[in-house]
Amino acid sequence: MTKKTIKIQITDGVDSRPVAVLVQVASQYESQIFVESNGKRVNAKSIMGMMSLVLKSGEEVTVTTDGPDEDEALVGIEEYLTKA
Repeated sequence: MTKKTIKIQITDGVDSRPVAVLVQVASQYESQIFVESNGKRVNAKSIMGMMSLVLKSGEEVTVTTDGPDEDEALVGIEEYLTKA
């Protein structure tokens, strides 16, 4: 299991489209991926779960990955969340 705190740097904000893309990125990996924000932890492959977090640019989230490709999954999620 790997875990990292990541500062969201998506310049367009994190509304429905960026969240949908994040779910697509997460779904490419076999590992389980969870995003934590403000005490709430959701499956990054769930569009409804991710929408419920109401993420904002500049906010820090904790991403946890667990599985056969967990390191690659963490890198992929971080690359998406930090692209400016």
